[in-house]
Amino acid sequence: MEFTHQAYQPGETVAAIATPPGEGGVAMIRISGQQAFDVAERVFSGPVKNYRSHTAHFGYIKDGAGSRVDEVLLLPMKGPRSFTGEDTVEIFCHGGSLITKKVLEVVLKAGARAASPGEFTFKAFMNGKVDLTQAEAIQELIMAKNERALNSAENQLQGRLSERVREFERELIRVYAILEAWVDFPDEGLEFAPMEEVINDLETIASAMDRLIATYHDGRIIHEGVSLCLIGSPNAGKSSLLNALLGKDRAIVSDIPGTTRDVLEDHMRLAGLNIKLVDTAGIREAVEAIEKEGIRRTHSAIDDADVILYVLDATLGHSALDAELCKKLSGRKVIAVWNKVDLPHPPIETDWFSHNVRVSAQRGEGIDTLTEMIGTVVFERGAPSKEEVVLTSVRHKEALDEARESLEKVVLGLKGGVSPEFIAFDMRQSLSSLGRIIGLNVTEDMLTKIFSTFCIGK
Repeated sequence: MEFTHQAYQPGETVAAIATPPGEGGVAMIRISGQQAFDVAERVFSGPVKNYRSHTAHFGYIKDGAGSRVDEVLLLPMKGPRSFTGEDTVEIFCHGGSLITKKVLEVVLKAGARAASPGEFTFKAFMNGKVDLTQAEAIQELIMAKNERALNSAENQLQGRLSERVREFERELIRVYAILEAWVDFPDEGLEFAPMEEVINDLETIASAMDRLIATYHDGRIIHEGVSLCLIGSPNAGKSSLLNALLGKDRAIVSDIPGTTRDVLEDHMRLAGLNIKLVDTAGIREAVEAIEKEGIRRTHSAIDDADVILYVLDATLGHSALDAELCKKLSGRKVIAVWNKVDLPHPPIETDWFSHNVRVSAQRGEGIDTLTEMIGTVVFERGAPSKEEVVLTSVRHKEALDEARESLEKVVLGLKGGVSPEFIAFDMRQSLSSLGRIIGLNVTEDMLTKIFSTFCIGK
């Protein structure tokens, strides 16, 4: 079902199942809108419109013929003291999928419209209960797959990102007022603020924006997870290492070189992150077609990886092929994993890569050290603290990038003596970009795109 926010009518009464599909002890149907109490009273056994707000009531749901459908608890909430800011009724029924759908069907026949994906949160946004970043945080909170993502979503829901953006706005509006005064009174010779002070203030704001933009690298990893690719020569022990990291026999291990012919994926939790582990075909000069295709897929997996585990056979040392591949990996996040250190081996050369770990995948030795190093390598500036505000949305980053670019034009214009009218225009552009982050100056298409990703009932 496609949600288009243009269909929104203030106070229109909608309803949906707000709990996950499937079987459970309890399910909840939410009704919100001007007629929420009327609709609820038509289907509930008690006088809903006479109940005090935020009080729970036991009764039963009845269909149009007056037959009992289910015993429920009903919670009325008078707007604006509700999630959506409107009159809202939540009905808690038994959690079977069939009975839940039946209760919803009765509610819809009583006068409510089926809610679209994200429509309750959209109502909350339109009624000023949350700004756009907080609305997005609700979905991120629901979809969080690890503790770091959960902490980040909670920070955003509490308004910490919004407050940071508003701090930028307040500072820019103060400077914008000075610029407008210069435009309005060009010949008065009034000194509203020293030019050097204005430029210094703007550069301070720009630096703060840069620091926030720089958090997107870590924020994306927290939100989306990390792709960890295992590469190396045939029989270096990549599959054994994959099994050791996962703690289970996921890949076939054999002494025969070239056993892995395709890309093999699995997932794990590590350093508080979601990790996608990708085992690849051994890189060598292939002869037959299947192995060539496997190696081609290996190179594709390398291109997509966030971190590369370069597995090397410590008993053999570097090869000419290793040297060639090492050059191609320049600038990438690479950990050299020296495997089979439990066997006799020549001295290990650790100057090829910045990060080196010695392991015995077969015996499980060095795996803890490797997992710690992966967590270190993933975060360029160290793992963000629980309280730190980080960007996790590409939408937020792009808007902040645009605000920063416009601000740079303002600074350059002031230094270059550009006419105040043009400088004021760039300042308005910067403020407009910041406003889009929290929900000002947003287009209808953007709202549709954001809220259509939400689940029905939220």
